[in-house]
Amino acid sequence: MDGSVSGFDWDEGNLAKCQKHGVSVSEIEGLFKRGITIFPDAGHSHSEERMKGIGKTGHGRYIFLVFTVRGRAGKKYIRPISARYMHKKEIEGYEKETSEA
Repeated sequence: MDGSVSGFDWDEGNLAKCQKHGVSVSEIEGLFKRGITIFPDAGHSHSEERMKGIGKTGHGRYIFLVFTVRGRAGKKYIRPISARYMHKKEIEGYEKETSEA
């Protein structure tokens, strides 16, 4: 993703869905500052392009995030759709995959 994103698009719907799993807004937004690995999410991209991301919080916890980028008034905004902390087996698989690359 390029650096032309102006911020984040939050409302009651996506805020509640992300916080349902205990992940805070600051943790999600922080992923993009610290570094996030992004993958396409073609299986769920019917009406708009969705992406999956994996990153670490400032406290070292891995987060799995689904998001899209939406345009508004000529600017781009990251719209988180869902976020959750990753399970131990997922983390082990991700770390193994990225160390082999």
